[in-house]
Amino acid sequence: MLDAESYAGQRFTARYQTNGYYDISTTESGFQIEYKAFEAPVNKSFEDVFFGQWLDDPIAYGAFENGRLLGYVEGFLETWNNRYRISNICIFDDGDRRSGIGSLLMDTILKEASASKARMVVLETQTCNENAIAFYRRYGFEIIGFDLYAYSNTDPEKNEVRVEMGRKLG
Repeated sequence: MLDAESYAGQRFTARYQTNGYYDISTTESGFQIEYKAFEAPVNKSFEDVFFGQWLDDPIAYGAFENGRLLGYVEGFLETWNNRYRISNICIFDDGDRRSGIGSLLMDTILKEASASKARMVVLETQTCNENAIAFYRRYGFEIIGFDLYAYSNTDPEKNEVRVEMGRKLG
């Protein structure tokens, strides 16, 4: 388990490369999702903090090698609706991806979610984080919603629409 006193409030940058995005457009009967490739791979990043103040009693786990934090996962029970939210899962360096660290972290947080007696697990990602979406789908997560303007008024133009994914427990 990651020690909140040592990490709380510390900033980090998450980086990833993507080859495309899921374009979400409105139709007469709702929405349509279509994968579109970029002309060349695109590097993306975002800033965040460990144990953000908006989280309600978060629990986090880290994967370390020789004292270096390779990746971590953080989550908490949303008591108002009995869902367990994975607020972050991140492997910091490209060289450590596809090595099983993400799977170990996901397995660990899913056990935590089950132990909390939550009815389901939810998380968010962006339409341009195709590798994360594929990873979550392998774990049984489905798209349960999206927000066209969660981060800015130009999210659709930046191909960074917020995607909510969820998986029922029990």
